[in-house]
Amino acid sequence: MKPEINKNISIIGAPLDMGASLRGCRLGPDAIRLAGMVRRIEEIGYDVKDCGNVEVKNHLGMDRAPNNLNNLELVKKANMDLYEAVKTELKAEQFPLILGGDHSIAIGSIKAVLDKYPNLGVIWFDAHGDINTNDTSPTGNIHGMPVATLLGLGAEELLEIGQKESLLKKENIVYIGSRDLDGGERTMMKDLGIKVYTMHEVDYYGIKHVMEEAIEYLKDRCEHIHVSFDMDVLDPTVAPGTGTKVPGGMGYREAHLSLELVAKTEKLVSAEFVEVNPALDMENMTAKAAVALAGSLLGEWLI
Repeated sequence: MKPEINKNISIIGAPLDMGASLRGCRLGPDAIRLAGMVRRIEEIGYDVKDCGNVEVKNHLGMDRAPNNLNNLELVKKANMDLYEAVKTELKAEQFPLILGGDHSIAIGSIKAVLDKYPNLGVIWFDAHGDINTNDTSPTGNIHGMPVATLLGLGAEELLEIGQKESLLKKENIVYIGSRDLDGGERTMMKDLGIKVYTMHEVDYYGIKHVMEEAIEYLKDRCEHIHVSFDMDVLDPTVAPGTGTKVPGGMGYREAHLSLELVAKTEKLVSAEFVEVNPALDMENMTAKAAVALAGSLLGEWLI
């Protein structure tokens, strides 16, 4: 185990897919477990406690809401329960590793981490911005709203998850791998001055340069880092089992190097891997990629 970070890992499953349009990533946490997550991390040298899954009452329909917050009550309840679960593990001095589930779960997970680390830095690996509000979202799907909510923007109903005063600072988030942003998201990112590295920067400068610059940016501001890794940041040839695929994503080795560089900061305190949808996958390929990437994030290097 290379990086000097908390060696006590708590795995928490968040099997929610009602924040998205497509059903299936409710199966993600167990697919990742079946791909060998616990054994992989134990072999690096960590003590692992699998806390199981928070209870989520998914269904198969879509509760479209006049306030543009689809399936609001279900998504809110799942996030509040996840918030409490993550908070409990942090209080026990554990490292929370959350398995999704759609990306709306980042509201509950990161809110809990912010309670303990108010000046938290977040590296958001994602093809999308997830910074819509209910006023700007073209779909009303809450998995496109977690960043806005964490910044204290958007619907009051979502801001009620966790402690209202525990908010992410706009200068403490960095996006990596963006390539599919809604118009409202682009405006929001520009107006707030958020640090964004799109796939253009990754292609032009190379992933090593991008990650070193992103890490240096956060190191000047934050003592602690959370990684939120949406599997759709990867090219669909690498991660076919995700619901909002966008061609032209990060390659397998680019993603591994990115997470290895984050590990070397020794500032990592929590992480999540989300949007694994086994119903769309090929031989659990995307879940296996999540396991391998978690290994790189936690210091699994050859020598």
